[in-house]
Amino acid sequence: MLERLSEKLDGILKKLRGRGVLTEKEVSAALREVRMALLEADVHYSVVRDFVERVREKAIGQEVMQSLTPGQQVVKIVWDELRALMGATCCPIQLSSHPPTVLMMVGLQGVGKTTTAAKLGRLFKSEGRRVLLVAADTKRPAASEQLQILGRQLEVEVVGPREGQNPEEVCLQALEIAGHRGDEVVILDTAGRLHIDQALMDELVRIKEKVVPHEILLVADGMTGQSAVSMAEQFHRQLGLTGIILTKMEGDARGGALLSIYKVTGQPIKYLGVGEGLSALESFHPDRMASRILGMGDVLSLIERAQSTLSADSAVDLEDKIRNEGLTLEDLRHQLRQIRKLGSLADILEMIPGVSKFKQHLGQDPGAPEQEMKRVAAILDSMTLKERRHPQILNGSRRQRIARGSGTTVQEVNRLLKQFQQLKKMMKVMGNGGRRNSLKSFLFR
Repeated sequence: MLERLSEKLDGILKKLRGRGVLTEKEVSAALREVRMALLEADVHYSVVRDFVERVREKAIGQEVMQSLTPGQQVVKIVWDELRALMGATCCPIQLSSHPPTVLMMVGLQGVGKTTTAAKLGRLFKSEGRRVLLVAADTKRPAASEQLQILGRQLEVEVVGPREGQNPEEVCLQALEIAGHRGDEVVILDTAGRLHIDQALMDELVRIKEKVVPHEILLVADGMTGQSAVSMAEQFHRQLGLTGIILTKMEGDARGGALLSIYKVTGQPIKYLGVGEGLSALESFHPDRMASRILGMGDVLSLIERAQSTLSADSAVDLEDKIRNEGLTLEDLRHQLRQIRKLGSLADILEMIPGVSKFKQHLGQDPGAPEQEMKRVAAILDSMTLKERRHPQILNGSRRQRIARGSGTTVQEVNRLLKQFQQLKKMMKVMGNGGRRNSLKSFLFR
């Protein structure tokens, strides 16, 4: 996420860190590079101008220049201003004290609006809320069917349009149903277009006037930079947005939308879509994102992601197996699948402080760890359950079959088995040295 921008800013600020003396000329030179890095990331020019001036004003102050660590002080100022640029504080959706809370999803076609509506439904259901999804897009073919499929996956009720109903009628009917069912959250998936037109806005305005939603959430493609910001301005002008959800943030988005949209619209980013899975939705924390952009990691988000993905019981079970030398290849396969649920390795590594130094050791192939994980998974999947539980039965012919099935070589299969034995020894030593349930206490404290 924002990898290119992060690398550039880290390189610029690295020149300032650890400096015992810092001149105004050196600060100005660094800020010129920061300005270029932000503009190349497609951040709105007025946002860049104001950001750089605020940093300059604070960085050349007497308190910083005469500090024992002026370089570190400048980095702290950049972090503070980045956080402020993105809204300073986390602004989650507040549920109404008089349910149901109605969330109206708006945005262009193709940004992931329907999937995001389902992700929000999953989020609230996981909190024990009764959720109703509403397919209010009567224009796009199969829009209702798509939401119905997602609803079945989540085991959440979906209300779709009946023959001849317009979007406002669908929404009002859904509210009536929600009242009878006692639903706490109603999520309206409205229509989009390939571009903004007055017919779309008129339809959304009518829904807003009839339904009076508690939140109007714009779903925007985080990869599109300033065009997402321009689109957000137009939606906000006519509808009065209360928040923004940026999708497709798991890739190396340039950063323009993320760093510009709050300052331009005045509305907070509430969530980030970080993958295709229905669990791939994260609350947005400006302070944590500022740390990630500056290469400081985001351990809190990593722990929260682990808590939502891994179970406390499975963590304890794994720790007991490690301590009692009962770890098998089946356990290793299960743990690899759990890690994959947390996101790509690149995304996980990005959340760990100091990862930029680790990346330097990967040379020209930063995707090597991800490929290695896929290779190991292919080998494990080519084994039978009995072989994974009892690897001692893996003779020469079995290893040849596994190599053919996984598209690898016998040497690679042998190497994995050797590494597994080394892993068991190492983890047993670590397990005996730590206090009981240490894994559980870390992830589920």
